Amino acid sequence: MKSQRLTWIDYARGIAIILVVYRHVFQGIKESGINVQPYLYLEYANIFFFSFRMPLFFIVSGIFVAGSLRKAGIKKFITTRAKTILYPYFLWASIQLTLQVIFSKYTNGHPTASSYLNLLYLPREVAQFWYLYALFNVAVVYAVAKVILRIGAVQNMGIGILLFYASVLAYQYHLDLGFLADIMHYYLFFAIGDTISSFMLDRNNFRQLGSYKWFIVLCCCFALAQTYFLTTNLSHAVDKYQFVEYYQPLAFLVIAIIGCAFIINLTFILQKKMISHWLTVLGRHSLYIYVAHVIVFAAARIFLKKFMGIENVPVLLTTGIVAGLIIPILLYKLCIKLKMPWLFTLAGKTAESSPAPGAHKLTLSSPVNDLNK
Repeated sequence: MKSQRLTWIDYARGIAIILVVYRHVFQGIKESGINVQPYLYLEYANIFFFSFRMPLFFIVSGIFVAGSLRKAGIKKFITTRAKTILYPYFLWASIQLTLQVIFSKYTNGHPTASSYLNLLYLPREVAQFWYLYALFNVAVVYAVAKVILRIGAVQNMGIGILLFYASVLAYQYHLDLGFLADIMHYYLFFAIGDTISSFMLDRNNFRQLGSYKWFIVLCCCFALAQTYFLTTNLSHAVDKYQFVEYYQPLAFLVIAIIGCAFIINLTFILQKKMISHWLTVLGRHSLYIYVAHVIVFAAARIFLKKFMGIENVPVLLTTGIVAGLIIPILLYKLCIKLKMPWLFTLAGKTAESSPAPGAHKLTLSSPVNDLNK
């Protein structure tokens, strides 16, 4: 059967990975001791777009879980995710920790030999890599609930709400649950993706999903919601990125879902117009960017700051973002050319044919058929 790639997914991942890289580059500059006070608008932008980035990744992944399980079964589902998500998590987190140990004189992070143990139970201590561990664990737990326990998507959403509020309470009472906290916090968004999957993958709904009327409505809601998120967080300087998320959880859920809905609507418009195609390239390689971008932009920042004396924040930010997005893709393509795909994945397919953590093609005769490998 002829298949059509769901490019809106690539657009969504492309937008999300840009926001992720922006945050990490800016934080890296800030933590390196450079004065960012004259550029507070850059931090405000960082907070403004903070609420929906990770929920969007989980919702997008959840959209394909049902089709994956139907196609491959739970055993292959888990095995494939271990190859495409868990493997690069352990490999690249270990590489990053090792480089931080070797170049501790120049880096912001200063891990020790015991830091490698954090990979198993405290992934939040290993910089950005917590997300991959959380995505793998959420997907496996959700698959078991769906297939073994036969819990439906709507029921899983109910469980997700309870888990989300439990994670919020644990945060408020300073209970360190390790990797379990991330499973609890993001299970809901994965369930939301599964719940809306049939609607999202039905080509008959694409026009509605890319409606300009909805764009205007969502754009206004997005601006209002993110402004509230920004101003409320800024009024709590100690926790200015996460106050709303953990002390106003209902407001956070509304804000995050509005943000995800706006981005999804935007991506359907981009898919319809087929513009800004470079975003889809970033989206197809988002996992590879995610695992390598911190190493790349940290090297760029150290070179510019230590060896060229450049401490201009906009210059460092722009250079770090561009390098963090482009160089990991070039590195991945070089590994493919050198027949070394194992440096990024054990799945045996390239990003162009099967982007990790999942591919997304739509069989024209079966709108909800998922080929999320």
